[in-house]
Parts: sequence; structure tokens; C-alpha cells
Amino acid sequence: MKDTELIKQKIDIVDLIGEYVQLKPAGINHKGLCPFHQEKSPSFMANRERQSWHCFGCNKGGDVFSFVQEIEGMDFVEALKMLAQKAGIQLTNTFEDKESSSQKNRIKDINAKATAFYHHVLLNTEASKDARAYLETRGLTKDTIVDWQIGFIPDQWDLLTTYLLKKGYSIDDLVASGLTIKKDGATAGSSKGFYDRFRGRIMFPIWDVHGNVVGFTGRVLVETEKSGGKYVNTPQTPVYDKSRVVFGLNKAKQEIRKKDVVVMVEGQMDVIACHQAGMKNVVATSGTALTSEQIVLLKRYATNVNMAFDADEAGVKAAKRGIDIAVEQGMRVRVIEIPDGAGKDPDECLKKNPEVWFQAVEKASPMMDWYFSRTFAGKNLSDPQVKQQIVDILLPEITRIPYAVERDHWLQQLASRIGVDTNILREDIKRVEKKTSPPPMASAQAPTQPSSSTIKKAVSREEQLFERYLMAVLVSGEGESLLHVQDHRFPQFQTFALFPLYEKLKVQYTSVRSLQTDSFREFFEKQDEENPLDILIMKAHLELDDLEAKDMKKEAEETLFGLHETLRQARLKSLELALRQAEAEKNQESMQDILREVQDLNTM
Repeated sequence: MKDTELIKQKIDIVDLIGEYVQLKPAGINHKGLCPFHQEKSPSFMANRERQSWHCFGCNKGGDVFSFVQEIEGMDFVEALKMLAQKAGIQLTNTFEDKESSSQKNRIKDINAKATAFYHHVLLNTEASKDARAYLETRGLTKDTIVDWQIGFIPDQWDLLTTYLLKKGYSIDDLVASGLTIKKDGATAGSSKGFYDRFRGRIMFPIWDVHGNVVGFTGRVLVETEKSGGKYVNTPQTPVYDKSRVVFGLNKAKQEIRKKDVVVMVEGQMDVIACHQAGMKNVVATSGTALTSEQIVLLKRYATNVNMAFDADEAGVKAAKRGIDIAVEQGMRVRVIEIPDGAGKDPDECLKKNPEVWFQAVEKASPMMDWYFSRTFAGKNLSDPQVKQQIVDILLPEITRIPYAVERDHWLQQLASRIGVDTNILREDIKRVEKKTSPPPMASAQAPTQPSSSTIKKAVSREEQLFERYLMAVLVSGEGESLLHVQDHRFPQFQTFALFPLYEKLKVQYTSVRSLQTDSFREFFEKQDEENPLDILIMKAHLELDDLEAKDMKKEAEETLFGLHETLRQARLKSLELALRQAEAEKNQESMQDILREVQDLNTM
């Protein structure tokens, strides 16, 4: 029996959904308010017999896998692993190296034990009275301390290491977890010559999005010359990569999804203080500028982000890289500005007047409004050099916006403010793009082979269609439509991560007029510890199980037609903009080339 079928037998869909949604019996169904959109009357149904769910309000639905993917923001493989663990099932294909996975699990277990140890020490020992008093001065309640599992470790050399060794963990795993440090000359496998990384510190656990403790931040209670800095974080470990973790997201994700807004602050205490005050959609990065990996994670739950950061030049510079990445990936960014005198950060502002902070979040300025206001403030617009300086600051920000209409709006705003024609700014865009664009890749470079990230990464609408088309081909075994992929007309095909798989399928079908996917498995196993082909076929069975075998070919052909049409429309829009640019430049040759391609596309 397949893993997916076994999981469906073991997991009761009503009980699973009941962990997230309050359901009530309604005939053969169970009914409740949909967790994926706002509604007053329940339109969400779960059916135990069919092991399915559906919302008649937003038309989302599926099985246990699709529900977990939707509510947890997981991809299929992550949902598969989570449900297998919940059902107590050992997957026949674990999709990862077993030895590595075993160590990761041991480290997560170590972190969980350390969290409980630190928390117990804080709440129940005399040595922690000053730490408790400090947290009280910071305004944290007992419930908040318990909810966030805040702890304390006295300034002793190896208190935690000794405790965990007695619990049966190996010194090698303690070092790998980042909680224990090896002295120079210490012998591997021996407990001598090792000491705690965190000593004399208030401890804040760091969770991943699924609620596993993956690391810690330790805030020193009494600073000395030997304390090693106010804050110390867990280093890079097999389970902790600070560029991929968003502090508080495990607690904030449902509220973020509900409001479609991420409130991003700088410090962990800011996050905790906001949650305590009732603002539950607040998160922070783990001591880094916002990274592309964190943006991808946040986009699972919302498309809008309101950011708070220090208003000085250093604070703006530190935040700018993250803002740029968020904008380039299509997120709507707003800037939270705390009024002068209301507090230097959200935590302080909440202590002085919570209403001021809530209003600052509500009235956050659209990013470009904030950029314009900041850049034009106090400038002498009668000086042409000052105008050029303003353009040099704002034009790169405008070109970074991925939406054409919005980008054109801000271009017109800038032209109006400095008193020039928009065509002059469009001419200057070429200089900006030439300055900021990466060096071109050699055209002869072969497409990269798909890896495990092929299925996991966030993909465009076009890639989603291409993936579904391949799924229908693989499940049906009908390869005729492989000959109709017009990669010569749409070079975008060659950028798709699954294009190498299409090429191999096409070569095989052209040669023998059949598809034998088993012959590709060895090829893909050499590329990565996860097998994209297996994942794709498994996903295909889940998504296309409701189709008859005879309908699979039709599904492939219709999806391919939709993909062609999507690419055609996107190319026509691109050509429309290019034509406007060529007209402005009075470039007759370019205009003729563009019109010729438009005509070709309209006759397809």
C-alpha cells in the first residue's frame, strides 16, 4: 500500500481539521467557519467517510494533504512527513539521508530538553530571582513567560551540559546542537574539556514555523568584560539556519494569514511585547537583515508586510536590503513610524501608550510614499544637481517594483515632483538598469538539473501549469503532447526547473513512442538525496486521482493550451510596453520588429 493511502487510513480528517477549526456535526458532514477566508456563516465542510473537505465560500477543498499544505503553508513533501509522523508511519521513501535525519531529530530533542530545563530554572530556583525581577521590570506577565517558554541559566561552567549528559545524550550531539563548546585539546567522545555556550543569561527559545525549538538567544543578565556581548545566539547547526528562521512565526502564522499582513519588528522582546498586548501577527528576523529565504516563507501566509526599524541612517540601511528583496518578490511593503517621543522601539512604545503603537501599525506608510517623503525633505528643487541626486535615489527603487502599472505611477509622480517629462526618466532607467543588472550568463549554458528544491520552491503561474502538464503526461503515459511544447516560440520553457525532465521524456517518446519513467529514476537519484520524479508522480496521483484514465490525455492537452495562452498574453503585454518605449525613442526599426512579433503571436 502507498504511503499516502496508508496515511489517509490512519488520519481521521475530521479530527485533524478539528485541531484548527471548531466543527459541529451536520448530517453526514461536519461544519464550521472556513479558516482560509473571513465569513460569518459557516460554509466549510469536512466529510469523514470520503476523507475530504470543501469550503463553498472560497471554493477551496481537497484531502488531508491539501488541508495541511494550505493551513500550515507547507509544500507536499513537508505535509507528507508531518502527517506520517502524526500517524506513526515510517515512510518508504524518507526523502532525506537517514543518518542526517536521525541527528537532526536528536538535536531537536536536545533543544526541547534544554528549553524545559532553562524554563524550570527560571521559575523555580533561588538563583533566578534577579532574572525574574528583570523580566518583571520589562513588563512580562507570568502567562507570557510560560507561553514563550522563557528561561534562565546561572553563570556556571557546565550546568546544562552535565544535565543533558545525565539524560543520556552524547557529547558529540551536544556540541552539534551548539549548546556545548569544546575546549582546545578536548577529546571527542569524552565529557571532559567541554562547557556551556550560554551562562548567566535569560534564554529565549527560537522555534521554526512548525513549532520545533531549533536554537536560542541568550541575553546576559549582568554585563561584564567576560560576558561576551549582551546577546549570544545559537550558531549554525543541522537544524538552525538564521537566514531561514523567522522568530515568532509559529505563533503568528494563523493571525498573519487571517489579516494578510506581517508586522515585522527588529527584536525578540518587541515580538513578545506585541503578542502580550494582543497584536498576534508580529514576527522578527533572527539577528539578520530580512533574507530571500525568509521572504519566501512569509509569502506563504501574506502578501503585505508592515516593517518597523530604527529611523536613523544605520537603521534604514540595515532594513533596506530586506525591503528590496520583499518588493522584488512582489510583497507590498509599508513602513511603521513611531512618533517622536513615543518610544525608541515597539516594546518601549507599548509601555508608554499601547494605542500609539497600534495606530502606528494601522497608519503605516506605503514604502514609496515613505521613500519620497524622506528623499524630498528639505531639498532645494531649483538646483538641477539636487534633482539628479533625488532621481539617483528614487529611480532604482521604482524600477525594482515588479508591477508595471504601479511602477509607471511612481515614475509619473517623480517626474511631476521634479518638473521633467517622464520620457526623460525612462531614458535614465537604462543607465540605472545597466548599473544594477547582473552580468549575463552564457547562452550555451545547459539548464540546471532539477533537485529537491525543484518541487519546494515558490514558482510562477507558468511553472505551476508546466508542472501540472507534466504530471498529467506522467500519470497517463500519453506522450503525444510532448511533441507540441513550443519551446522554440517561448524560450521561457527552458528556464523552468522541470524542463530537463521534459526533454528526457520527449527524447524517449520520440524514439520508442512510449514512456518508461523507471529508466529516469537512477538519473535523478544521482542529482540529489530526494527524487523529484517520485515526488512529482506522487503529487500527480493526489491531484489527478479524480480523473478517469481516458481524461488524463485531455487534461495534459488543455493544461498545455492554457500554458501557451498564458505565455502568449504575458509576451504581448511585454511587447506593448516595448512598443511604447520604441515610439518614444522614434526607433522605427525596433517598432517594426515588435509589430512583426505581435502579428505572429496573434496568429497562433
